[in-house]
Order: sequence, then structure tokens, then C-alpha cells
Amino acid sequence: MHLAYPAVLAVLLFCVGLYGVLARRNAILVLMSVELMLNAVNLNLVAFDVWLRDKLHAGQALTLFTIAVAAAEIGIGLAIVLLVYRNRGSSDVDRLRDLAERPDGSDPNDDFTGDAGRAAGRPRPDQQAEAAA
Repeated sequence: MHLAYPAVLAVLLFCVGLYGVLARRNAILVLMSVELMLNAVNLNLVAFDVWLRDKLHAGQALTLFTIAVAAAEIGIGLAIVLLVYRNRGSSDVDRLRDLAERPDGSDPNDDFTGDAGRAAGRPRPDQQAEAAA
């Protein structure tokens, strides 16, 4: 078996995964792209293990560990994505930057926290909840 065939396939898989991580906004597609990148690494590990004719099969053993880590990563990642989607209504990665607090202590998702909203007489959402209760 020529080593070039699986190596070229692994490079293509890794490049597609890297493009998906850098260009996508949906968190689930980003996780799928990371999985593509891990599968490219696994393909390289097995191909080099076969090519080197390793008696201990270290490449295949390391591939099993990588698969286990990828399974744990996808489980935790999907749990986080589902939690963010439940709270935000979107799994857009660019909107996740809004989770950080602002230095002035205001909520980045609150449209009425500015002085213009208070000057217009509109209550903040937490005040609306208190008034409704």
C-alpha cells in the first residue's frame, strides 16, 4: 500500500474540517468540523502504523484513545450547545461572545439598559417581571 493515498485523504479531510471551524457560525457544524479533523489524524495514525509495520500497533492503540476523547468531546460539546440554544434561541457562535459581562455591569442582551431606554420611560425586563408578579 502506498502511503500517499491515505496521507492525501487525511490532508483533504483536515483542510475541510479546518475550513468548517474557521468559516461556520453554527456551533453544531463547528463540532462536526472538529470531528473531521480528529478523523484525519486517526487516518494518519493507522496508515503510518501499517506502513511502519509496528509490532505493538501503537498507532492503532492511540487511535482508540483519540476516538474515546472525541466521543467525550462531542457529548460535552452537544450538551453545551443545547444549553446555549435553550437559553439564547440560537446556536450562532458569534453571538456567544455576548456571554461576557460588560465593564459597566450592564447586560449585553438587554436592549433597555442604556440611558436612552430609561429616558424613554421603558422599564428593564427584570422590572417588567417584578411588576407582573
